[in-house]
Amino acid sequence: MKKFRMKSALALMASFMLMAGCGSNSTGSGDDEKKQVVIGVTQIVEHPSLDAAFAGFKRALEENGYKEGENVKYDVQIAQGEMSNSQTIAGNFVADEVDLIFANSTPSAQSALQATKDIPIVFTSVTDPVGAELVESFDKPGDNITGTSDTHPDALSSTVDFMTGEIGAKSIGVLYNAGEQNSVVQVEALKELVEAKGAKLVEASVSNSAEVKQAAESFIGRVDAIYIPTDNTVVSAFQTVVGVANDEQIPLFAGELDSMKLGAVAASGFSYEDLGYETGLMAVKILKGEKKASEIPVSYPQNLKLVINTKAAEAQGVEVKDAWTEIAEFFDGK
Repeated sequence: MKKFRMKSALALMASFMLMAGCGSNSTGSGDDEKKQVVIGVTQIVEHPSLDAAFAGFKRALEENGYKEGENVKYDVQIAQGEMSNSQTIAGNFVADEVDLIFANSTPSAQSALQATKDIPIVFTSVTDPVGAELVESFDKPGDNITGTSDTHPDALSSTVDFMTGEIGAKSIGVLYNAGEQNSVVQVEALKELVEAKGAKLVEASVSNSAEVKQAAESFIGRVDAIYIPTDNTVVSAFQTVVGVANDEQIPLFAGELDSMKLGAVAASGFSYEDLGYETGLMAVKILKGEKKASEIPVSYPQNLKLVINTKAAEAQGVEVKDAWTEIAEFFDGK
């Protein structure tokens, strides 16, 4: 009798364990069971453009059935501008076996690709994915990586035309972190365009955000305008550059629209949220098994526009011309 009771107890215990195990890794039951997808989000710093790109990424996934807290979890990690932190974050994602990595910036994408050749990676906010050795080409990105570039072929030339033609700048200061490969590429292109207009480019480089104010002040009396590329280090301290530009009446131009809203006179750009959304659609195809990362070409933004901040123009001594309505949209700083 004791032997029978012991067998019954063990059978009952096994039944409970089986029932518990069946529901531990799902968000539903039966045919509706869905594995929770874990997406590792790595971002080099926090600033409006990168934050907007992530918001667009999440919106694309939600619209395609991936609801945060239900069947998708975002593990968001910010590297605070440090490449070593970015590398650690990527390594942790690989150890945790996340389902996909969303790399928001060039250094974040580089760290992710160094860490894994197996986990799918989608990147955005990357200026030169080929030069950064993230992809072989736009059409054939690589085994486990694809994404979107934040460089429109005509964006920089449009801004240079405006600075030299409409503002009349003969010397243009550019402030950037020489340690960011995406910034170096932009400065090289900027120099070529500026010199082709008969103007001069004055460079100032920083290694961290604490150096931005002093570097901006080095332009005083030396330049007719300042240009800030899509540099993560400088953009994270953009308000300090705005302060110098306002105090010294130096027109400030930005490489993207979100920084323009913070106090630059103008920028030729696009919505980073739209860019992130496009990247999110790529992630959806990968997560649903419709495409491999290697089968999705890298793309860049399509809707380019020149936007003028009238409030910033007034603060920096720039007279807004009526004729500009034909070439730009206006933002009143609100």
